[in-house]
Amino acid sequence: MIELKHLNFTYSKGKRLFNDLDLSLQPGTIYGLLGRNGAGKSTLLKQICGMLYPDSGECKVLGFEAGERLPNVLQDIYLVPEEFELPEISLKKYAKMNAVFYPKFDPGMLSNLLKEFELREEEKLSQLSYGQKKKFLIAFALATNARILILDEPTNGLDIPSKSQFRKIIASRLDENRILVISTHQVRDLENLIDTIVVLEEGKIIFNRNVAEISKNLTIEKGTGIESQPGIVKNTSGEETKIDFELLFNEVIKNSERINEIFSNYIDK
Repeated sequence: MIELKHLNFTYSKGKRLFNDLDLSLQPGTIYGLLGRNGAGKSTLLKQICGMLYPDSGECKVLGFEAGERLPNVLQDIYLVPEEFELPEISLKKYAKMNAVFYPKFDPGMLSNLLKEFELREEEKLSQLSYGQKKKFLIAFALATNARILILDEPTNGLDIPSKSQFRKIIASRLDENRILVISTHQVRDLENLIDTIVVLEEGKIIFNRNVAEISKNLTIEKGTGIESQPGIVKNTSGEETKIDFELLFNEVIKNSERINEIFSNYIDK
């Protein structure tokens, strides 16, 4: 559904960000896009949405080049950005003004989601907190029924009950025809939601594995001594293990070759 091949992208200042980047994203999957600040996560999301254009290579979405911004493609993509500005109108009016761009928009679903998030259609967007605005945009995004839903730091601004609510709602709305890409620093908020982890570092994909693979191949080794820290090692137990995603991310950033080699050795057997 989303295919990036040999994608190159350079900022106007001459800084090369993506160099021959390849990535394939398939429907029925919730992807967790992880990376440090400046790794290129938001830029990658904008490439997929057709908001930025590659210098060379392909960025195809639903079989078309994303940069062509074709209406039949854009109506099936919705991006909830980390930072946003909303007009001083009611939630109901915002939905009415923007729903026309999404032929599969479901007003009944939006109404139900707003109730779950404890928001009222008559409220003014300008009177909502940042977290409430985020919940409204997530609800609207789901109600579009777009096949590609992209969320950039969706749990920022949400309190603990709202984060739990968010996970429940997202999990219940995924189907085999839809892709969800969640870019986040808050890995622990999404550990029970993500199907596949993609780690971006210095413009390169350095790790791309589904959670089932990770559970079979990796385990946590507890450190010994007062200052010793736990680490990620090969799982030799034959049983699936639960991995701390934050710990895994840190280990991948420190030594992606070692972590990926564990998977290679497993496959070779």
